[in-house]
Amino acid sequence: MVRPSVAIVDYGAGNLFSAARALEEVGASVSVTDRPSLSTDGVLIPGVGAFASAMEGLRSVSAARMVEERLAGGRSVLGICLGLQVMFDSGVENDVTTRGLVQWPGTVESLGVTPLPHMGWNTVERDASSRMFAGISPNERFYFVHSYGVLEDNFDRTPPFSAPLIGWTEHAGRRFISAVEDGPLWATQFHPEKSGRAGLRLLSNWVDSL
Repeated sequence: MVRPSVAIVDYGAGNLFSAARALEEVGASVSVTDRPSLSTDGVLIPGVGAFASAMEGLRSVSAARMVEERLAGGRSVLGICLGLQVMFDSGVENDVTTRGLVQWPGTVESLGVTPLPHMGWNTVERDASSRMFAGISPNERFYFVHSYGVLEDNFDRTPPFSAPLIGWTEHAGRRFISAVEDGPLWATQFHPEKSGRAGLRLLSNWVDSL
């Protein structure tokens, strides 16, 4: 049986090798590279750290253009943590706004609560029809570590895009987007590679979709 090929983009900001191990465990053939081929079955955009530096890194390895080309051709992309955040219009850190990959409307900003960062295990409220969460109990917890996100408050409780399936999580009374499933583009604010069996099942669902 041929294992689906997955390229993890190395752009200087990421949890590369724990993600690689998790993907190999669920049946993918994984490479870590700064120049993924368009023919690769799936591409993972990882990331921890600052929005602005992540965008600078993505552009330095032409990953921003690669994501556009893959999605235009219906080729799968998965974003994790900062890899979810950069898919939105922009990010604001220390009063500086940085343009993102503009795949989805919305602004990434501080969660604005105490305590920060949001670190540890939390649940995800999502649609029952989600392929990303297929076979995963609604009560399962996933591992988060972040201080920024896309807040529900910005959308007046109704996000201005209807096609994607959106998952929500609450921390200290603020709800934020924690997962998006939008055709070939999937992304999570949490770290599935650090989330035990539930995280492996989610990654397996993605690899099976390739």
